[in-house]
Amino acid sequence: MKPISIKAVSRVCASGTVAAALLAAAAFAPGKVSAQEPLEIFGAEAEFAGSTSAEFRYFPQGPQFADQDDRKLEPSVAIEPEFRLYWERERLTFIPFLRYDPADHEGRTHGDIRELSLYVERDDWDVTAGIGKVFWGVAESRHLVDIVNQADLVENSDEEDKLGQPMVNLNLLREWGTLGVFVLPGFRERTFPGDEARLRGPLPVDTGRPIYESAAEDGHVDAALRYKHVIGDFDLGLSYFHGTSRETELVQSISSDGRVVLRPRYEIIDQVGLDLQATMDAWLWKLEAIHRSGAGDPFAAAVGGFEYTLFGVSGSAADLGLLAEYHYDGRGGDAPATIFDNDIFLGTRLALNDTDATEFLAGVIVDQREGEVLALLEAERRITERWFAELEARFFLNADRGLGPVQDDGHILLRVSRYF
Repeated sequence: MKPISIKAVSRVCASGTVAAALLAAAAFAPGKVSAQEPLEIFGAEAEFAGSTSAEFRYFPQGPQFADQDDRKLEPSVAIEPEFRLYWERERLTFIPFLRYDPADHEGRTHGDIRELSLYVERDDWDVTAGIGKVFWGVAESRHLVDIVNQADLVENSDEEDKLGQPMVNLNLLREWGTLGVFVLPGFRERTFPGDEARLRGPLPVDTGRPIYESAAEDGHVDAALRYKHVIGDFDLGLSYFHGTSRETELVQSISSDGRVVLRPRYEIIDQVGLDLQATMDAWLWKLEAIHRSGAGDPFAAAVGGFEYTLFGVSGSAADLGLLAEYHYDGRGGDAPATIFDNDIFLGTRLALNDTDATEFLAGVIVDQREGEVLALLEAERRITERWFAELEARFFLNADRGLGPVQDDGHILLRVSRYF
């Protein structure tokens, strides 16, 4: 399954119609249905929520490659409405997503169904069927065990944004823990920036000609198991996945028009995962570890560290968190590439705990072998009851091998969202 095609929408966007429609939606969208006057549909209480946003990416440096767009300021708009129907112990959810980016019609201008699912809850089990999203993991700087949903790389290069995944998920709720069973029919291909976009490599990615190890291609039915339990101060998660790897190897090829391009290759893998978090007063100790086979030689990888919180800094309501994590990845050259092979993450998080939910996160990820540095900053604050502002910055320092193709793509991103 590929991201939803909206080429026709892109043509309309060129006239500004869609951009205007999204901004109008932000201004006039209705709020959440009130509890005093609930709206009923098919005997269920209906809720309409979501957000629209305007986003501005600023690139201080010019592009590294000649065919990339050389504009320094890239505006875009997005909308993500949320529709829910609530019965007594059932819930129907529909969350579509649409972004228009005039600087990247091929990649970042795209749509997706983030969720379209029916959730049914009973005393000792629950089930979700449809298109959904799940999150596994405890670490701050990398989520090794989070493998069910595909990364939406055109939304953000940190792999935190995910595409919706077709699934049936049954959870058995027991005193000894929760056992989740996942059947995942239909594979979502990874999204990549377009040929002329920033934050891409030296060669464009030909997403129209993926290579699959499975004869079923994107129709392969994947499966996963997850066990989670709280034991004293420890939150434990164990997982197993069999199916098409969400990571991709990029294979050099020739396109139909004679250009040198990269084709995504997706292997069948088996992955065993562990995530563990220990809460000890002001300390949070975190570990994620995996063992994977199928894409090249078998290998192990791990990320672990801590977050220590200083509560009530200088007698204020603010909390200051100190974070440190170490990355190890033992994959060989025949596996999909990663920049997290021998890295250290150091960061700090400041939460003012004010009525405007003001938070800051700053950190660096340092490659101990090559000396490359990824510097990051995130800040967010509520402006009014419905308006919210976020600021992100990513800069690549001393870039050589892993970060070399994007060394000139350091940027600052401002996102202003209206929730309705």
